[in-house]
Amino acid sequence: MKTFALALGSGGARGLAHIAVIEALDELGVKPTAIAGASLGALIAAAYAAGMRGKDIRHHVIRFAHDRRETMRRLVQARAGRLADLFSGAVSQVTQMDAEKFCAHFLPDAIPVEFAALAIPLTVITTDLHRRAELPIASGPLRPALAASIAFPGLFRPVMLGERILVDGGATNPLPFDQLAGRADIIVAVDVFGLPAADRTDLPGAWESVFTTLLIMGSTIVAAKHKQAAPDLVIRPNVAIFRMLDFYQASAIIRTAELVKPEIRDKLRALLGV
Repeated sequence: MKTFALALGSGGARGLAHIAVIEALDELGVKPTAIAGASLGALIAAAYAAGMRGKDIRHHVIRFAHDRRETMRRLVQARAGRLADLFSGAVSQVTQMDAEKFCAHFLPDAIPVEFAALAIPLTVITTDLHRRAELPIASGPLRPALAASIAFPGLFRPVMLGERILVDGGATNPLPFDQLAGRADIIVAVDVFGLPAADRTDLPGAWESVFTTLLIMGSTIVAAKHKQAAPDLVIRPNVAIFRMLDFYQASAIIRTAELVKPEIRDKLRALLGV
């Protein structure tokens, strides 16, 4: 049987659709030889690479989505600063979250401290802010790399790793299938951007405008990468109706994404020869 590698893309709350894809792989009884992930895709990729099954990742995510009080408590604890900073002029410290604290409060315990402890090799995509360049990380401490990969500017404070200042990996490589070249016979990429909402005419809020702009930039980057070397299979769960911060809609996002399971089963079986 042929081997495959898996790329999980960025997309905010829409990235929860990756969980349904992992469940489909579990149902097929196949595992990738390598994984690459950006932003929320990196968090889910890390849980999968650590040995968690899709249904276990689903249960972990839905637990927080259904317990808003506990989720809010942990979000408050993940703030980058204290309320006292508000009176000292450090407003951004209060309004932003610390990505490393966020990971400490929300990641499953199964995710190890080091990349070397993962069951499947993982590449986490981050962005070097000052060098304006993609920085893939595949060794060393795992959780700081994951924190950097989700550090969306404005929402999270940038992460310092060594001498580098890192932000969201989706800024430079939102669907990192190119990082898997030569590591398997088949490259599978999961694109959760969704189709453009061309029929919408409502005026979006500030954060939605920012996230939608990132989607536009990300789609442009991915389209350019497709022209250079496209993956063998692209899975696109139809989750465009969900907004980038709809994390409380976790159950609905995953259920909607389940509709791609037959496509994954049929196409991946044909590609792998199983």
